[in-house]
Amino acid sequence: MVKNDTPTGPTAIEVRNLAFHYGASQALFDINIAIPARQVTALIGPSGCGKSTFLRTLNRMNDIIPGVRVEGDILIDNENIYRDKIDVVRLRKRVGMVFQKSNPFPKSIFENVAYGPRIHGMNDKGQLGEIVEQSLRQAALWDEVKDRLGNNAVGLSGGQQQRLCIARALAVQPEILLMDEPASALDPKSTARVEDLIDELKTKYTIVIVTHNMQQAARVSDWTAFFYEGRLVEYGRTKRVFTNPKEKQTEDYITGRFG
Repeated sequence: MVKNDTPTGPTAIEVRNLAFHYGASQALFDINIAIPARQVTALIGPSGCGKSTFLRTLNRMNDIIPGVRVEGDILIDNENIYRDKIDVVRLRKRVGMVFQKSNPFPKSIFENVAYGPRIHGMNDKGQLGEIVEQSLRQAALWDEVKDRLGNNAVGLSGGQQQRLCIARALAVQPEILLMDEPASALDPKSTARVEDLIDELKTKYTIVIVTHNMQQAARVSDWTAFFYEGRLVEYGRTKRVFTNPKEKQTEDYITGRFG
């Protein structure tokens, strides 16, 4: 039996009896979790435990892999995102994603951020300019790049590139932001910037972050879910999970006995 704490406020994502298969191999088993709105939920666990697979079920990024199969329900605003005829493009506008490795397009800084709004039909130059500035400000990057928006984004530092990717995700005004180890390739200073940014963004967005860094999970998250071998072992408020875990597996992982 999973030792879950239950969020008392508004819920952004409700996952019920989720199972996930890569062909004949099952990667997730009977996941049930309620992710609170406008808070940070960290997914932790050893490599290969299913946390990134789970993250990608939340905006159907796994759909691009041949032979996958999903059972159970994931509700966002009480809508099952795995029902037939769901608009996956609209879903991914509502549920943005930032990947482990920064992946700026080989375009200008401006066009990187404007890309999403353009795809969704926004062509007004003035409005695009406002969206780009607002998104870069939200990503704490505007002051560093405002005088070189026409420069190629691949010329930015690693930390700046990752914040640009966050700005790009924010430009389409998502409700939820998924982050798959967003700071794992960054130096300590850039990591601190990204962590500060996550703390600021949660006032407006629901954030779900995969991290292998226990200290980072403890610093940035309000809730923590511990995965092991495709199962959700324990879920609760981060402070409680880290100081008083209910499951021995959770305690052993957090204290470094395995993983």
